[in-house]
Amino acid sequence: MNSLLATTPLNPSRHAALADFYVHVRQRSVALAAPLSAEDAMVQSMADASPTKWHLAHTTWFFERFVLGTQPGYQPLQPDWHFLFNSYYETIGPAHARPQRGLLSRPSLEQVRDYRERIDGQVLRLLQDRALTEETLHHLQLGLQHEQQHQELLLTDIKHALWSNPLQPAYRDDLATLAGTATPLQWIDSPERIAWIGAHAWPGDADFAYDNESPRHRVLVPAHALANRPASNAEFAAFIADGGYQQVQLWMSEGWSLNQAQQWRHPLYWDDALEREYTLGGWRALDPHAPVCHISYYEADAYARWAGARLPTEFEWEAAASQHAPDGHFVDDDRLQPCAPRGADGPQQLYGDVWEWTSSAYGPYPGFATFPGSLGEYNGKFMCGQWILRGGSCATPRGHVRASYRNFFDPSARWQFSGVRLAKALQ
Repeated sequence: MNSLLATTPLNPSRHAALADFYVHVRQRSVALAAPLSAEDAMVQSMADASPTKWHLAHTTWFFERFVLGTQPGYQPLQPDWHFLFNSYYETIGPAHARPQRGLLSRPSLEQVRDYRERIDGQVLRLLQDRALTEETLHHLQLGLQHEQQHQELLLTDIKHALWSNPLQPAYRDDLATLAGTATPLQWIDSPERIAWIGAHAWPGDADFAYDNESPRHRVLVPAHALANRPASNAEFAAFIADGGYQQVQLWMSEGWSLNQAQQWRHPLYWDDALEREYTLGGWRALDPHAPVCHISYYEADAYARWAGARLPTEFEWEAAASQHAPDGHFVDDDRLQPCAPRGADGPQQLYGDVWEWTSSAYGPYPGFATFPGSLGEYNGKFMCGQWILRGGSCATPRGHVRASYRNFFDPSARWQFSGVRLAKALQ
């Protein structure tokens, strides 16, 4: 981080705005966890997921370590929790093994909630007193964006955990549904052009962006066409009915091996009759018009081949999305399930509802530089074997995503709200 930030004059209104944002984000996490019992909150259904209690504690540890820990003479509230709730920051110490987070019956959920309240009180006092340097304010802003990411993970992880329970209970039984009718699939042509991709390096600009979004640079985007909306459940069901999961020629080799080994026959959370899907509101009738979700990169790619198309590159996606404001169906709408498009002209559902797989591997942009210090481990070290998704989902907080936002997961991941938008080349 630029050493000049420590001596930059502090803006009182910035402290107040960050305090408001801090309260909003921290209260949202607590609200998302509120429907869960202490037993629910410690369940870990697979190695890729984390218990709700761990999400609540880890995001708090982040503020304690990277905000309060910068204050002279600060003493951690629970020094031995550092090992439990560090995630992957090797430069600041060892961490409890990720696949074993579900073994942490202690500290209790009540203790974790108390931990959050005590850390929140200290952070808010520092903001009220305008006692944070510019550099630490940037750590705070990153921490809030980080917690919003964990809010989405909290929902996707507990969805998998409750579905894995033989009773398959609902996370909430009061979630509303939104009926709609998918517009006919249409193609939106885009001529060859040079497009600006990415975001300006932060914190040099006022608007937040992760380090993996920078530097902003130009890319030659060839002539192509994008589908006006994500593929629907009905369209994906046609792929299944045509034997899409049995046609080896449609699949990447590794994807085919997983398909065979795990006996994939439909998206995660669909029933075998292709009539219902498990949602955070429990089992519900499959909406044929809603975007298909909970599919891996391999399934998205196979579907695209079957449809006579392909997945878009992340640059094609961003070039289209940058012309539209990040508006859509997000977690704030409190449905927690993708909905049918609203029927507007032009591209629909670029933001919200489902993350959209692209054909782009997760790698650095030309001139990429990580955040300085230990926070440099946030994104850069995962640029291997991951695939890019764009746009956000129905579990993403409103205002968290933008056209340049790069999400990434292993290509086999299915438990996220991930879907597919088709693309094709233009001659």
